[in-house]
Amino acid sequence: MAVPQIEDEVVLRARRGDQAAFNGIVELYQKPIFNYILRMVSDRELAEEMTQDVFLRVHQNLGRFSFRSKFSTWLYCIARNRALDGLRDQPHRRHAAELTEETATVVDAPVEQGELIDAIWRAVEALPDDLKTCLLLRDVSGLSYTEITEVADASLATVKWRIFRAREIVAQQVRGSESFEPVEELAEAV
Repeated sequence: MAVPQIEDEVVLRARRGDQAAFNGIVELYQKPIFNYILRMVSDRELAEEMTQDVFLRVHQNLGRFSFRSKFSTWLYCIARNRALDGLRDQPHRRHAAELTEETATVVDAPVEQGELIDAIWRAVEALPDDLKTCLLLRDVSGLSYTEITEVADASLATVKWRIFRAREIVAQQVRGSESFEPVEELAEAV
């Protein structure tokens, strides 16, 4: 999934107060930012609230955007910081199974596939925030490794290690789950 990109001219117009330009930014990025935050916090209402807050912060700080990085990178930095702040403020998180029921749209999929998806999201939810952030930015939001280094404020080697480690942990968790024997049998049969 490629990260949507906005033209610098649209950002400049929004900075000058062009509401239509800012609305275009929101329209382009609202869903990817919401999905990223939702996977970080595992709570739909909280993710909706945080997404609104992200765009409020973008509107308030648009004049500070310096064009030294892609606009999407700057936007994901704001979203990451807001999600991490929210995680620190929230004493209880919903279980990933509840989240998957709300957001997954698998039509006519075998039961085993739904269980596998559920297990993957449970494993992602359980990751430490630094690993989860990098994994979601890469595999869900589609940011490049370079963009992730900016958002995560980490070196390229660290970002690559975090993504590798997160994928490894998720795979181990899913393979270790007893409920996935039918999936393994299905995979062997294919």
